[in-house]
Amino acid sequence: MTDRTISHAVCLGCGCSCDDIEITVKGDRIAGAVNACPVGLAWYGDGTVPTRVIVRGSDAKLELAARAVAELLRSGPAMIYLAPDLTTEAQRQAIALADRSRARLDSVSSDTVAAGVLVGQRRGRATATLGEIRNRADLLVFWGLDPTARYPRYWSRYAVEPAGTQVPNGAADRRVVAVDIGPSKGPRSAAARITVSRAEEATALGVMRATVLGRELPGLSAGLQAAADLARQMTQARYVALIHDSEPQGDAGDSQRAEGLVGLAQALNGPTRCALSSLRGGGNRSGADAATLWQTGFPFAVDFGGGTPRYRPEQPASAALPGITSVLIVGSPHKLPDGVRRGLAGRRVAVIGPRASEAPFPAEVAIDTGVAGIHEAGIAYRMDDVPLPLPQILTGPAGTTTMLRAVAEAWAAGSKA
Repeated sequence: MTDRTISHAVCLGCGCSCDDIEITVKGDRIAGAVNACPVGLAWYGDGTVPTRVIVRGSDAKLELAARAVAELLRSGPAMIYLAPDLTTEAQRQAIALADRSRARLDSVSSDTVAAGVLVGQRRGRATATLGEIRNRADLLVFWGLDPTARYPRYWSRYAVEPAGTQVPNGAADRRVVAVDIGPSKGPRSAAARITVSRAEEATALGVMRATVLGRELPGLSAGLQAAADLARQMTQARYVALIHDSEPQGDAGDSQRAEGLVGLAQALNGPTRCALSSLRGGGNRSGADAATLWQTGFPFAVDFGGGTPRYRPEQPASAALPGITSVLIVGSPHKLPDGVRRGLAGRRVAVIGPRASEAPFPAEVAIDTGVAGIHEAGIAYRMDDVPLPLPQILTGPAGTTTMLRAVAEAWAAGSKA
């Protein structure tokens, strides 16, 4: 195979989904990834993945593995779980299989970003694409977040450094404020910084919203007074970006924080313009929400057990697993929330996805597939819900979509038997 270069590859290492990556391929390996950050370089690696099909500890043919997965889904209350590193096409195929098998359908979202999604469903959200923030935002408030570790290029591509239509001088036209919440620190290079204790965070957000709405609150502590002063400064900006991590430490998030941030952003859209920018991990997680919402009317935690989709957001996947007999993990098994991984104990498990044969938990069936954006072309969604086309960079094992179709055919054949 000749050496070649692929331009405009899309990195799914984090939710930024940078689409300006230039990949150099030598032979059947990735030899370079220009513009990729350390997170992206680790995600691409050299592009090699295992290509095994395993049933009960032994290598097997795909047909046998597909029948084994179908049998596993029939063995009792089942869950199909969307893990990261899938194309939207593969996610749609998994959703259809959950519908056909009357399984519980869930994804990483129910144990990570559910609090923020539910707040948005209750009261709406004032948000924007990353491109709009890049072009317009002149005040950037990082709420308990320094993006350099988990989202390294957010700073250089969207939030601070790049020039935009309304900020032609880039960083020189922007002001950066860090809000430190307990141990969660904002950017070290911020022009201004305030500190709020973790215990006062929800109160601080309420004080800021009240200040934006023109209410004076006497007798505030030093931290709350600093928050009120920041709120007044925010009303004087032309365009505010309020930036937070919607998946802190991989946990389900704080509903009070989510409620406060959404309320503050909405209030700021009276005196000025404000967008709430919610950062999250990679692997097309937003695509799982979009595909599930498109197909079922709900973004996650969907129960097909009664024959029609039922929304169960009060019961995330980690809490639902005790009532489940069998689980099909679709996607990368190494990127499950800790609570979900623990909940797999005692259940019959199958995995279809990248590096399934190397899953860090026991699996009756493991079918290795390619990685979305490396071995499988399709669509993925950036964390601001913008769809991006994924190229195929390398030839690898069969795609997840193909494998799921084989399972669906095995299910249909079993239904006729």
